[in-house]
Amino acid sequence: MAEKKKMGLTTKIFIGLLVGLVVGVVFNLFVPHCYVRDTVFVEGIFYVIGQGFIRLMKMLVVPLVFCSLVCGASAIGDTKSLGKVGGKTIVFYLCTTALAVTVAISVATVIRPGIGLNMASIQTAEVTTAEATSAADTLLNIIPDNPFNSLANGTMLQIILFALIVGILLAKMGERANMIANLLNQCNDLMMEMTMLVMNLAPIGVFCMIARTFANLGFDAFVPLLKYMGSVVIGLGIQCFIVYMVLLLIFTRLNPMVFLKKFFPVMAFAFSTSTSNATIPMNIDTLDEKIGVSRKIASFTIPLGATINMDGTSIMQGVAVVFAAQAYGMQLGLKGYLTVIATATLASIGTAGIPSVGLVTLSMVFASVGIPVEAIGLIMGIDRILDMLRTAVNITGDAVCTTIVAHQNGDLNKEVFYSNNVDEDDE
Repeated sequence: MAEKKKMGLTTKIFIGLLVGLVVGVVFNLFVPHCYVRDTVFVEGIFYVIGQGFIRLMKMLVVPLVFCSLVCGASAIGDTKSLGKVGGKTIVFYLCTTALAVTVAISVATVIRPGIGLNMASIQTAEVTTAEATSAADTLLNIIPDNPFNSLANGTMLQIILFALIVGILLAKMGERANMIANLLNQCNDLMMEMTMLVMNLAPIGVFCMIARTFANLGFDAFVPLLKYMGSVVIGLGIQCFIVYMVLLLIFTRLNPMVFLKKFFPVMAFAFSTSTSNATIPMNIDTLDEKIGVSRKIASFTIPLGATINMDGTSIMQGVAVVFAAQAYGMQLGLKGYLTVIATATLASIGTAGIPSVGLVTLSMVFASVGIPVEAIGLIMGIDRILDMLRTAVNITGDAVCTTIVAHQNGDLNKEVFYSNNVDEDDE
């Protein structure tokens, strides 16, 4: 008698997501507001377990990113190769982000989501404002004055720079630094094991987060903002399924459909958690085991992308600018749109990969073209759903870039990519 196949983690996460969606909709439509519904379940059990899981994932981020980048940089070896890979990666990330904002503005200009909006019918909310930073300060802020403070505060760009310097010097010192290199490699392995331990809780965490989200969203809240949502979704779809896949096909000649099929579980996990940082380990593992990307490349480019590559967030910001400008009767013009593209691209650099952070950096983009920051309150009510979608696009952009860079560097195994491992369950 054949042994029954064990259900994999990916399958469990999908089940948690779907069951959470059904439970959330049932709570929203059929369970009346009361103490048990609102306090015990929605803001009690669902909230505590869901946020507890997110905190566990965030707990892993700083040590995981630091160890992964140090090991990745030292594994690549010489400074010349590292500079070549890093340069290509950063240029690609910035170009796709600028392209994403352009796509968003084009879509929103055609759909015109803010025209005819009844401003009196929309509730505004208090918004956290991000202060604009000069270009000089932005560059200086990348350099940590105290790397331990950066690690403690989770200042990702400073952590990345410090980790790269450590990795490069470890590679340069060779045998003299074997003890430290081995220690950091063991720390990296430890963080991967800890990540898998936490990931075993993912189905429960995903269920609670999705259930709470849909329990709180009333369908009436969607009505005045459907055009805005549609514009963002179309922009995200164009970026993810057309722009990325065309780039993948042009630069690697890989089959985009195979890539999407193998990478889809990572996209689904990013959708459910709304945090790019939480997907870092799953992203690296999928690229290594199913796409055929060398782990030394993925360990370098994926944590970097989770920090500086926010194409999905930039699309939301591009559409939000057009939406708010039209709602307030403002004419931006070519200069205004170019300013938005530049500001949104720069604002994505160093943005924390955590839920809804795009709303904070959006205040910088609004301020750059004179749109009232209070306008962000118009879209806060529906941002959670869009945040899920744009996070999935963010991490897909990281993976496509990583695959392209690995191919150009000779670190892509096409036999793994075309092997039939997509149906294997994760243990």
